[in-house]
Amino acid sequence: MDLKNLPKLKQIMKKTYIFITTMLIVSNLAFSQKKKSVATPVLDKLELLKQEVIKKIDDRQKFTQEVNDQIFSFGELGFQEFETSKYLTNLLEKNGFTVERGVAGMPTAWIAKWGSGKPVIAIGSDIDCIPKASQKPGVAYKDPIIEGAPGHGEGHNSGQALNITAVLALKEVMERDKISGTLVLWPGVAEEQVGAKAIYVREGYFKDVDACIFTHVADNLGVSWGDAGNNGLVSVKFHFEGEAAHAAGAPWRGRSALDAVELMDIGWNFKREHLETTQRSHYVISDGGDQPNVVPSKATVWYYFRDRTYPRIRKLFESGIKIAEGAAMMTDTKFTYEILGSAWPGHFNKPIADAMYQNIKRVGLPQWSEEDQILAKASQKELKSPRIDGLAIKLDTMSEPVYSPNIIRQGGSDDIADISWSLPTVVLRYPSNMPGMPGHHWANAITMATPIAHKGCTAGAKAEALTILDMLFKPEIIKNAWEYYNKEQTKEIKYTPLISKDDKPAIQLNKEIMEKFRPEMSKYYYDSTKYKSYLEQLGIKYPTVRAEK
Repeated sequence: MDLKNLPKLKQIMKKTYIFITTMLIVSNLAFSQKKKSVATPVLDKLELLKQEVIKKIDDRQKFTQEVNDQIFSFGELGFQEFETSKYLTNLLEKNGFTVERGVAGMPTAWIAKWGSGKPVIAIGSDIDCIPKASQKPGVAYKDPIIEGAPGHGEGHNSGQALNITAVLALKEVMERDKISGTLVLWPGVAEEQVGAKAIYVREGYFKDVDACIFTHVADNLGVSWGDAGNNGLVSVKFHFEGEAAHAAGAPWRGRSALDAVELMDIGWNFKREHLETTQRSHYVISDGGDQPNVVPSKATVWYYFRDRTYPRIRKLFESGIKIAEGAAMMTDTKFTYEILGSAWPGHFNKPIADAMYQNIKRVGLPQWSEEDQILAKASQKELKSPRIDGLAIKLDTMSEPVYSPNIIRQGGSDDIADISWSLPTVVLRYPSNMPGMPGHHWANAITMATPIAHKGCTAGAKAEALTILDMLFKPEIIKNAWEYYNKEQTKEIKYTPLISKDDKPAIQLNKEIMEKFRPEMSKYYYDSTKYKSYLEQLGIKYPTVRAEK
């Protein structure tokens, strides 16, 4: 090489480098601008649709109130939700949904579908109530509509009102703009008996679903992800059979099935001393015989065995079987057992929860009126709540997971967990109840057909609808949801049902109770054609509180 030409060569190389670098920058800029020009209209459209859907939900507040109040007035126990299901399925059919009734061997279960293509999003909420929880809404002290009758002291009447409001608002824009996606509505039948959702899963009703949003009443607007820190359970009836005899004339000829039940209960209560601190268990004697002068030939005790993990639940159940066997041996009776329902401990999806929480922050809590707060504070005072500060005015933060099976956040169970272990699922909590209530109690019905419930449903419907819109327009949410489900949630823990392939839904439960109370309850069903609200129909001044002494 001629060294005299070296400076010239360096200059040429420098110019070439600058040219190539400049061209690369221009090219990348042009590509990014092109990418932005494609992405921006999509995001702009999503934002406009969100604004539109929020307005549509606001415009449906009267509709939401009517659905909420109607279901409240039915007040049907698990597996007997006939009026509720008839009302909801007829409503959905009128709005263009295809409805399949009586699914999974349950007369009150149904699946309602609208739309086409992917993604397929399931939207569910429970519909059953609890015994002896009849209560006049808007009254801050015990005042049953019908003494001893069932009622929505768990607040399940509100979830379907929320879901249908959200879905109908979405349906309008999806239909108009030809947006791909299938919406699947379904009811949590007999949730208080954890009697349906594991059977839904077993029968394959969620096998083609991409994501599930479930809604449940609460006292704030929120969502969580990961291990919820709750218990799973198995619901089991132990049936004992002995021999009848005259209890006074020839008791030695009898073998008391009731004695076996009582001995099992005693044995279990001694067993509690040696159980994990996360364990919860409870029982009722559902059949204790017919009359005192006849040795009971048949008796039944119904147990819920709860704990934080599947192996521990199985262990509890097996301990129960051993104690039942011992009780049968001591009384010379025979026993069988029947699984009525089950639930896994819950685990919920992080990517969907993250998306939902952004929408929750956007929606915020309802604006409570002075009357709303008066009712809440008076109810809290009546129930001797540890807090008497009324309805929530500060939004919940997103709950973090519980990272140890030895830690319990709350001892309750919900069979939505079985669905959460089958596909990406979240639970949207919405503020239709008030803080400090006992739960599963007549007092939890106080707000459930009042403006508090109505406002909470509307807020929840907005958060749900916006999250579904996100999933329709941002496919990465569902992609990431399944990645979390496969690589995090189910990496080491695999779902094993607590029910067998032969266990059938316990559709006979609560039949006698509803047959007893339904004729009188039907007199109080809400008539939205005559009354603006259920409060108006019942002649209740809102709010009604105890007079100050």
